[in-house]
Amino acid sequence: MSALDELYRQVILDHYRSPRHRGSLKGPHIHAEGLNPSCGDEFSIDLIINDGVIADVATQGQGCSISQASGSMMTEAIIGHTPDEARALTDTFKRMMGIEEGESPLDPEKPGSVLGDLEALQGVKKFPVRIKCADLPWTTLADALDRSDA
Repeated sequence: MSALDELYRQVILDHYRSPRHRGSLKGPHIHAEGLNPSCGDEFSIDLIINDGVIADVATQGQGCSISQASGSMMTEAIIGHTPDEARALTDTFKRMMGIEEGESPLDPEKPGSVLGDLEALQGVKKFPVRIKCADLPWTTLADALDRSDA
């Protein structure tokens, strides 16, 4: 295993063992739930959008280390951003994972330069059945953002 692969593995395990923004939000918020029926992963998200910016986020769920770490990394990446910026980040993540068409956003010469810790999940592409695990939080986020537009 290369040093970079080992670093990425450690990042995923850190987010799985110590998930960020875990819990639920009180007061008015947007809520969405997602499920990966092929493996049983569950993920839910609460968002508070104030003045056009994602002010707070909380997640709950259970499942494999990939889905839960992806959700933890996602929460850190979206707070303080507009819903449109969160949608753009979702598109960038999905291109990195090969879920959506388009050029990979990653610069192999500068690991961590585009998506930060989220780049640790790029190794999941080697295991196509696990891509849905990494994508579950992002699909759930997109659902929550769609609800915010309603």
